[in-house]
Amino acid sequence: MRYSFVFLLLLSASIFSCKSSQSTTTNSAPPSENRSGPSDRQGPPNLDQLFARMDANQDGQLSKSEVKGPLADQFSKIDTNEDGLLSRQEMEKAPRPSRGPR
Repeated sequence: MRYSFVFLLLLSASIFSCKSSQSTTTNSAPPSENRSGPSDRQGPPNLDQLFARMDANQDGQLSKSEVKGPLADQFSKIDTNEDGLLSRQEMEKAPRPSRGPR
C-alpha cells in the first residue's frame, strides 16, 4: 500500500512538471503574436496591418469583397473616387471609427 502511494506521488509530480514545461514552450511567442482574447488587444491595427490582413489579391487596394466589419459598412463613404476600390490614400483620409466605453 505504501509503495502505491509513493508511486502515485511520483507519477503526479512528473505529470505536473511535464505540463508546466509544455505551457512554457507553447507561450514562447512574442506578446504581439500571443493574442488569446479581447483583453490582450493592443488597439486598432495600423494601415499596413489592415492591408496585410485584408488585401487578399495583394494589389495594394481593397475591394468591397475583401473588407469586413465596420469598414465594409462605410465602404462607399471612404471610396471618394467611386472606383470600387479603397486605396491607401483614401484610407488615410477616412474618418476614424468612434469607440464606445469599455
